[in-house]
Amino acid sequence: MARVSTLLATTLGAVLAISSVAPAFSADYLEQAPTQQYDDTCGKSGVLNRIVSRFSYQVHHVPGLEQVAIKDFSNVQQQRYEPSADPQMSAVARHYCQATAHLSDGNQRPVWYVVEEGQGFASIGNNVEFCVAGFDRWNVYNGACRSLK
Repeated sequence: MARVSTLLATTLGAVLAISSVAPAFSADYLEQAPTQQYDDTCGKSGVLNRIVSRFSYQVHHVPGLEQVAIKDFSNVQQQRYEPSADPQMSAVARHYCQATAHLSDGNQRPVWYVVEEGQGFASIGNNVEFCVAGFDRWNVYNGACRSLK
């Protein structure tokens, strides 16, 4: 019996020593939000030009969409940043952005887009996924562009 109590005391002491050295973290991602980093990735001309080009392709090749073009952007802002160094979130750095697109028909539409660093063609450059409100006819981005917000 003395042997069991000695083993129990030793185990308890080891557990207390380990738990006091390394703090426990919650697995809840909302509790440990990534730090914000703004480096104007959302407003770079290459990113916005890619949206304009791919939007033009989209309206010409998806049946039932208005034949308009994006003329300009305003209110470009980063909504969220997920760094690549955070193993809980992702191995790819992502900038979640929002802007207002000024269309050739005079209307303005919100645009949500994500810039994934190093995910371009053959891992060169950045990948840009975007959604213009009212132009996601096939709900690629979960209707109302929810997956990019």
